[in-house]
Amino acid sequence: MKKLRILSLGRNQIKKIEKLDDVSDTLEELWLSYNVIATLDGLSGLTNLTTLYLSNNLIKSWDELDKLASLPKLRDVLFTGNPIYESLSKEDARLNVLKRIPKVAKIDGDMVKQTERDAALGQ
Repeated sequence: MKKLRILSLGRNQIKKIEKLDDVSDTLEELWLSYNVIATLDGLSGLTNLTTLYLSNNLIKSWDELDKLASLPKLRDVLFTGNPIYESLSKEDARLNVLKRIPKVAKIDGDMVKQTERDAALGQ
């Protein structure tokens, strides 16, 4: 598993992200949608991660997304169906994601527009 690039673990009742050290150098895509994940600990070592799918989990705090800013190559994220989105419009949710992960290019299946990026960064 030392050369694993894509790991798909959706719909497995996973509560905690852990034990990814062996694939931290090679993992590019991590699919964890439809689980019961509430915190995003355990991802900081995934230096080559470009894609992270976490839709339909239990993420309630925007502070959890702040943890993803340290992932240098992260460009494609999916967070729909999480409690953090419940009280926000789609536009506001996207802006909140961009503020926390400024390098992301795709949010919830849609490419980030320059106008969104400018708004998120206060330009």
